[in-house]
Amino acid sequence: MNATLNLGMNERAWSLVDTCAAHAAELRVREHRTAGGLRVLDAGVQVPGGLAAGRALAEICMGGLGHVTFVPLTIGGETWSGVHVWTDHPAASCMASQYAGWTINPDGFFAMGSGPLRTQARVERELFAKLGYVENAARGVLVLEGRALPTDEVAAWVAAKAGIAASAITLVVAPTASLAGGVQIVARVIETGLHKLDTLGFDVTRVISAEGTAPIPPVASNDLRAIGRTNDCVLYGGQARFLVDATDDELSSLVLCLPASASSDYGVPFRDIFERYDNDFYKIDPMLFSPAEVWLTSRSSGRTFHGGRLDSDVLRASLFESP
Repeated sequence: MNATLNLGMNERAWSLVDTCAAHAAELRVREHRTAGGLRVLDAGVQVPGGLAAGRALAEICMGGLGHVTFVPLTIGGETWSGVHVWTDHPAASCMASQYAGWTINPDGFFAMGSGPLRTQARVERELFAKLGYVENAARGVLVLEGRALPTDEVAAWVAAKAGIAASAITLVVAPTASLAGGVQIVARVIETGLHKLDTLGFDVTRVISAEGTAPIPPVASNDLRAIGRTNDCVLYGGQARFLVDATDDELSSLVLCLPASASSDYGVPFRDIFERYDNDFYKIDPMLFSPAEVWLTSRSSGRTFHGGRLDSDVLRASLFESP
């Protein structure tokens, strides 16, 4: 990716938040300003949120360069409700914006941060060095996966990291165990594939376009259960297709390693994997986190390589057979 390229994702996301605020009653979201001037959009903490709010959240996370629709999916001979996500700017919209790579942890607060303000803060120095993407925006948007509304103290912490005034920041928040939270997380299906490619040492700026689908989980009783269900929707029900600037030899090797099934941890609901590792997320095999099924197409040869498989049995166990 050209380091001088600026796709204006913060401005795109800001406009999307403006639209959400203008239709707050319809989307069941709420906008408010803190005493310090921070704009907060609540999509599921103190308000119901919903499917439409989740779709908007996903597109905000992708800096306005990703597109999300609701579609029926056929998995294991059954029809599931799902999302379809696509972008023509996968490295920027997914890795520089959508990836929840920024831990927001000032005293007394914790959330995972995604969205285009990451391109301003660039606290993930190694990743942004590889992406070569920079935005020096006048204002910015960050999406928080959490259950507490951010305060002025949180805004000041984020502002200091991003080098931008707290009054020029919008923080959007929804819990994992919410309709909006569930939709925006499974809409990361192509982002997980790109992140896996990066983990495998492949230059994700060589991915030209990407699209994918994943089922939408029912809302869980708590955030821990929701983490399991949303992960399983991608690991066992996610499908992703990537157009790549790569040779056939490169793609034929990558496609063997890219799907979630390439991991030794694959095959049981995520909650069981999590418990196996004493609820320590970082002990889980990093090769697990990827769509269940992938297709890689070489732009030069036109050949497509397929890997992975869906698993409706694990999906049903995760989404419908557990409390």
